[in-house]
Amino acid sequence: MPLLVRDRVLPTIMRMAVPMLAGTFAMNAYNLTDTWFVSRLGTDALAAMSFTFPVVMLLGFVMRGLGTGAMTVVAHALGRGKQKTAARITTHAAFLSSGVALCLTVAGLLTIRPLFTRLGATGEMLVLTQRYMWIWYCGLVIRVIQMMFADIIIGTGNTKAVSFLMVAGTALNFVLDPMMIFGLWGWPKMGIQGAALATVISETLVLMWAYYFIHKRYHLILFTSHTRLRIVASWRRILRIGIPTVLSSVLTPISAAVVIKIVSGFGEAAVAATGVAGRIEMFAFMIPMTVGMSLVPFVAQNYGARRFDRIKTVRKGAMMFALIFGFVIAGVFLLIARPLGRLFSSDSEVVDILVRYIYITCFGYGFLEVHRYAGFCMTGIHQPVASAFLNAVRVIVLMIPLAYFGAKFFGISGIFWGRLATDICSAIIGIVWTGKILKRESQESGA
Repeated sequence: MPLLVRDRVLPTIMRMAVPMLAGTFAMNAYNLTDTWFVSRLGTDALAAMSFTFPVVMLLGFVMRGLGTGAMTVVAHALGRGKQKTAARITTHAAFLSSGVALCLTVAGLLTIRPLFTRLGATGEMLVLTQRYMWIWYCGLVIRVIQMMFADIIIGTGNTKAVSFLMVAGTALNFVLDPMMIFGLWGWPKMGIQGAALATVISETLVLMWAYYFIHKRYHLILFTSHTRLRIVASWRRILRIGIPTVLSSVLTPISAAVVIKIVSGFGEAAVAATGVAGRIEMFAFMIPMTVGMSLVPFVAQNYGARRFDRIKTVRKGAMMFALIFGFVIAGVFLLIARPLGRLFSSDSEVVDILVRYIYITCFGYGFLEVHRYAGFCMTGIHQPVASAFLNAVRVIVLMIPLAYFGAKFFGISGIFWGRLATDICSAIIGIVWTGKILKRESQESGA
């Protein structure tokens, strides 16, 4: 199993990040595929998808937080050369994720209508949202375990397998979406419910492949040594990182829900435009995301090996890359924003708002990635509470107040300018904070 503490830093990160390019492209295409096919059903269906986005993002970050906790602890064990410990933690992580997913499923099914009513969905939009989320919630257990396994595979340093899983899932979804949404090849026409069912089926097949990689290829599943004390000990280690990571992560979709609520005051077209723009801009983060997905396991394994010199090198290089790439991709988006908008809507008002969103926020893409990289570095060196506080500053201190006052004084454009200011300020804070933490940790360890 490859370790991330031996080879030179840049080749190691490149070896991890490049295979993930196809995977991150597929992950973004997954969301855009659903959005594009649903957009063929009309503005109501597209707006309904936009209302689901904050909730789907919220639960996705809960899953990702648990996965990050498991990945970090497993990677730390592998960095110390403890393969059996890593396998035991992986197995116990699967138990934990299953239980959490079942609780979230029950809670979600019981709160669909009141939750989306509070978010501003009404009439036909509310009906369509309920239909979509009922099926989506029923597949949540599968989604949680599949994501947990994928994160742990990333923790081993072998990103090729995860990239394969992402591409395979997207390909399956691309085939199933039109069949189930529009009733092709003998399948009944299901509309927006078909998009949700296609997602559940494709993720079930991906879970089966992920289990094969985890168990047969990497030998990270144990069927023995599962005493209550050992399970509790593993859960404590996972949750010590996972809970702060979850709390940090859920702030982002909470802020997205608040922003959607503010945007809904400007009409249905504004909601649809903002939801689609949020999915389009994910492509701006596709390449930086491959580096970001490599940072936590790289930092965690090197933290286990006490190689702070390598952690400092990767932090500086990653943040410089994020800023440079961010400005380049902003220039590209300035040129293609309107044609992209027309792919998703024929409503001129929707397209105009979408273009305005991208024109303003694109200059903050690089800064947003710097902020994320700072959080990844903190998590990798077992400082998840600091990472949570960093994100809290971004969301509670900056994002929500700036969006509210921006909307109040400058209309919908003020929301977008608030997002840009948030990205720039949070990046500066992240750079300073991670520098201080690394300096302190390396001094305490004598490195």
